[in-house]
Amino acid sequence: MAKPRIIIADTDINYIIPLQAKFAEEFPDETELEIITDQSYFEQLFASPQKADILIVSDRLYSGALRRHDIGYIFVMAEQYEEGTTEELSINRLFKYTSLREIFNEIVGKSSDVLNTKIHTKKACQTVLVCSACGGAGKTTVAMGLAGCLTRNYKKVLYINAERLQTFQYRLENKGPVSAPDVYMRLADPQASVYQEIRHVIRREEFSYLPPFKAPLMSLGLHYSVYRKIAASAKKTNEYDFIIIDADPVFDEEKAALIGEADKVVIVTKQTKTSVLATDAMASNINGIGSDKYLFVCNDFRKDAENYLTSSETAVRFQVNEYVGHFPEGEDITADRLAHDSGIQKTAFLIM
Repeated sequence: MAKPRIIIADTDINYIIPLQAKFAEEFPDETELEIITDQSYFEQLFASPQKADILIVSDRLYSGALRRHDIGYIFVMAEQYEEGTTEELSINRLFKYTSLREIFNEIVGKSSDVLNTKIHTKKACQTVLVCSACGGAGKTTVAMGLAGCLTRNYKKVLYINAERLQTFQYRLENKGPVSAPDVYMRLADPQASVYQEIRHVIRREEFSYLPPFKAPLMSLGLHYSVYRKIAASAKKTNEYDFIIIDADPVFDEEKAALIGEADKVVIVTKQTKTSVLATDAMASNINGIGSDKYLFVCNDFRKDAENYLTSSETAVRFQVNEYVGHFPEGEDITADRLAHDSGIQKTAFLIM
């Protein structure tokens, strides 16, 4: 029996990669998957009659002429949410940035007769390290936004703020620190099962998180490696889909160890000269910086401000994968608000 032919067409390669990966993960060797990112090639292909079981196409590439081809199901990915759209009822319209899981499940549900296969087993937990080369780049903004966004995409997430002096709690409803003395005793000499030993203090709001410590690490007599050991212990349980480690900007042996053990590393920069140069210096000291393990995010991006990422004065070694816009001063930037930001949503898709 011939394998179902699935065509995914979108000029936004940053969006198409995670959707491609999802199909490859859930239907390995069971479909003929074609990916098209070039508009000219797409138009040339459909200039002649085509037969496909499923076509997933961006609204920028879609036209009514596609319905003349022998295509079982057409899914149009819309950039803007259009509630109550009734034209072309034979076309399945989906909001592009709703949720990767929701989009995938709707495609599979509506075309189950041609896919004729079951969803496979859960993927192993992945560790995502979010860091920056200098303070003030907004790594905690991005890290908490990613944790919230991944949770909204039906992923189970543990957020660990790995700073020597923690201040992330102001964005949470429950700002209280870990108070139980026995927890600090266990953290002073963490074993391989340290997560299970302190699991009872894990809290949940938008996502699960390790509450802040009652004092800086130095005052508590704790070594920075405690965060890495908690994350490694939690990963072994496979209780979570993703563990987000929000690390401070210090670049030392412990940071190098975190980078080495992470499945994905998100490096946050700003467009300012100081931040760009610091990020470039950090990139020059990391092996394999050009691999898909590393994502670079420009936070607090402003179109009307000078951008040293594109300046001829600063020829950088890295390429920005996504931009997160500026949040107005005084705005209540909660984790839920961050999860709705389009730049953070797109970064989450890249991680997935």
